[in-house]
Amino acid sequence: MYFLSGETAQRGQCWPRGTEQGIAPGEAPRLQFLRPSCLLNFGSEGTLLLSQQIMDIVGFLKSQFIFHLLICYIFIVSGLIINFIQLFTLILWPINKQLFRRINCRLAYCISSQMVMLLEWWSGTDCTLYTDPENYHKYGKENAIVILNHNFEIDFLCGWNFCERFGVLGSSKVLAKKELSYMPIIGWMWYFLEIVFCKRKWEEDRKTVMQKLLNLRDYPENFWFLIHCEGTRFTEQKHQASMQVAEAKGLPKLKYHLLPRTKGFAVTVQCLRNVVSAVYDSTLNFRNNENPTLLGVLNGKKYHADLYVRRIPLEEIPEDEQECSNWLHRLYQEKDAFQEEYYRTGTYPAVPIVPPRRPWTLLNWLFWALLLLYPLFKLLINMINSGSSLTLASFGFVIVMASVGVRWMIGVTEINKGSTYGNNDNKQKQK
Repeated sequence: MYFLSGETAQRGQCWPRGTEQGIAPGEAPRLQFLRPSCLLNFGSEGTLLLSQQIMDIVGFLKSQFIFHLLICYIFIVSGLIINFIQLFTLILWPINKQLFRRINCRLAYCISSQMVMLLEWWSGTDCTLYTDPENYHKYGKENAIVILNHNFEIDFLCGWNFCERFGVLGSSKVLAKKELSYMPIIGWMWYFLEIVFCKRKWEEDRKTVMQKLLNLRDYPENFWFLIHCEGTRFTEQKHQASMQVAEAKGLPKLKYHLLPRTKGFAVTVQCLRNVVSAVYDSTLNFRNNENPTLLGVLNGKKYHADLYVRRIPLEEIPEDEQECSNWLHRLYQEKDAFQEEYYRTGTYPAVPIVPPRRPWTLLNWLFWALLLLYPLFKLLINMINSGSSLTLASFGFVIVMASVGVRWMIGVTEINKGSTYGNNDNKQKQK
């Protein structure tokens, strides 16, 4: 048991019972009871200690699997409900195509914003934007093609966060591999958003991709078209194969990127010219050699992202396909230089800005949580009260299957389980 006495109490120090410190000779001790651990301290150090302990408790809770299951339950059930609603919006397409598009932008936001909520509010990841202040006010107010590097498991999530901060998350587009269109919730959501899917075989993709892109020319909302020009996520094996192609074709080698796939980019620029105002060349990195993962975000781990964005007016990009290809190769050489500078200095050559975090991702998640958790808990209580072994076993089976499903969805983003695209494909191109 510990006490505070005299001036000692003012300094917020703790002394065991019976010590003479802080008591004048002949003065009766003026004692106040404190908790045995003396963690509740009246000084600033005690406040910091208490805050740290609260953060530790919150961090511990975020790492617990039961909370992961609840988050994934909300995401999966709400996602399937939204997919079901989207299915019924198809009747609007022949009647009012623009209304169909506006509604699906809002419905898509209800799904994708839950992922962004995990990054922004659950893990508390900091995202600092490095850019030219003169261009900052244009973000979100114009259509744009966003070029992203593809080095991290959550780079797509940081791209979505960039979209969210400027109010275009619901209408954002991507050039995605065809396999993702079959993925429940996100893949189905993208179908209704008119996402451009490709098989990554250009001879088969060219006509389809061009048609999908031309359909976006009358889109009623400001949109950003996100594209990973490298075509696949960076790995050492893919990088070696890519640099062999660079050597065979006489192209400058890159240290931190794969060779860009120029044909898809050139067609995107060609189809969206006079609709898109600029290209946002974006380069993402994480401080302190952090290696972020979606599982880490789900565990509440905080990361520190730096995103460098250059706004390049579309008029500066050549219309000729070969010249456009050469322009993209030069751009990736510049991106490589920016990466080199970042690894050397820890910063980018631009002004750091932190765009304000909007509350809508959190409010959307809270809405679905309140809507879906009550019937879940009510069902659990009824099942426990029933005492049926078969019922409890069935519930346990559902939990196991849900765990497997969650792990599978997370595995889609993992680098070591990524596609083999780029490993052998590049080598074949040398022949």
